[in-house]
Amino acid sequence: MTESVKQASPLIEHLIELRNRLLYCLGAVTIVFLGLVAFANDIYGFVAEPLLALLPEGTSMIATEVATPFLTPFKLTFFVSLVIALPYLLYQIWSFLAPGLYENEKSLIAPLIGSSVLLFYAGITFAYLIVFPLVFGFFTSIAPEGVTVMTDISSYLDFVTKLFLAFGIVFEIPVAIILLIRSGAVTPESLAEKRAYVIVGCFILGMLLTPPDVISQLLLAIPMYLLYECGIIIGKRITPKKKPDEDEDQE
Repeated sequence: MTESVKQASPLIEHLIELRNRLLYCLGAVTIVFLGLVAFANDIYGFVAEPLLALLPEGTSMIATEVATPFLTPFKLTFFVSLVIALPYLLYQIWSFLAPGLYENEKSLIAPLIGSSVLLFYAGITFAYLIVFPLVFGFFTSIAPEGVTVMTDISSYLDFVTKLFLAFGIVFEIPVAIILLIRSGAVTPESLAEKRAYVIVGCFILGMLLTPPDVISQLLLAIPMYLLYECGIIIGKRITPKKKPDEDEDQE
């Protein structure tokens, strides 16, 4: 009976720590949200600017439901709060996992978490500054004659958050490749040999993750492939070279 209690104690301690970490994460997101909620309409206006700047003169965005003008800016503000709190959320995950890692794993994971945050932010910035103006310019320019482009604010939010997440996640490709190489699952050479398949896969993912237009598909597929190449280059640099005696042992 005593032994079973002792065995259960570490598990209970881990569950308690996990609960505390989750509460810290929830608290951090809540604090950021409360700090931003007064600027919800301004935040939505900033995110909607790429489309508003390209709408025909005399037109604007619309709200087709009664509660949409109130709820939509708050939804966007919550999404922005998650993005801003991301470094702290990853820190809590790192703090929970760190005790079970070896020293060499800790030295690798810490910079990877930092680079993951920066790459995610870079993906969102790329989508906002480069992708949105090109995509919205394309959509507004091909509207049939007599059709006025007036986008619903809720539909716009769903559209841009999907693109934000798509580009943010795609920009994590170098981190994923480095982890695969360090784990020994793949080698830089094996990844380089699969370039032809990767190119096809990038364009397929670009087609699935973006709206049905060539511009946004290219703007996702091309960076995806370039990031794949960056991951291979970095992977070659961090992969320890085999010593001559190790090669002889393998022979």
